[in-house]
Amino acid sequence: MTLSTEVYSNISLAEFLNLPETKPASEYIDGRIYEKPMPQGKHSILQTRLSTNINQVGESQQKALALTELRCTFSGHSLVPDIAVFEWSRIPTDENGEIANRFESYPDWTIEILSPDQFPNRVINKIIFCINQGTKLGWFIDPNDKSLMVFQPNKLPEVKYNADILPVLDVLSDWQVKVVDIFSLLKIK
Repeated sequence: MTLSTEVYSNISLAEFLNLPETKPASEYIDGRIYEKPMPQGKHSILQTRLSTNINQVGESQQKALALTELRCTFSGHSLVPDIAVFEWSRIPTDENGEIANRFESYPDWTIEILSPDQFPNRVINKIIFCINQGTKLGWFIDPNDKSLMVFQPNKLPEVKYNADILPVLDVLSDWQVKVVDIFSLLKIK
């Protein structure tokens, strides 16, 4: 079992950002570098299909954009959420009007999918950090338990199951999704 492991400690954020990218990605949290575990089947298919579904609703109407494994550097941390969703007006662009390479802000919605080799509390702590910095919504998806924990500012986390309707970003309020819809993405049709 390979757990998300600490690679280096006592390194500055600037030093971290100058290191070459790794596969799987590394994250900078509280002065330490942690390597994310390599995604496995359930994680990978949920990440791919869920981001596609969000983009089908949000991108076509220029409301929101879901990006997978995007490095977001803000408030002294450099995180790589499984899915980072940005409202359209907050997507950084370069001088050519193209999407920027560097995202130096928190996502509006952060989604983490628990891998068998991850520490749940470490993943949950990343979501809480994002919420405390301005993220509007966090989802923590547990494929084994078929549950989804929802994080929102100024509210206690809620665990949702089965037919529970999930909150989404306000800009996507016409999209209604249930927990069962998320886990149906695991099926090979």
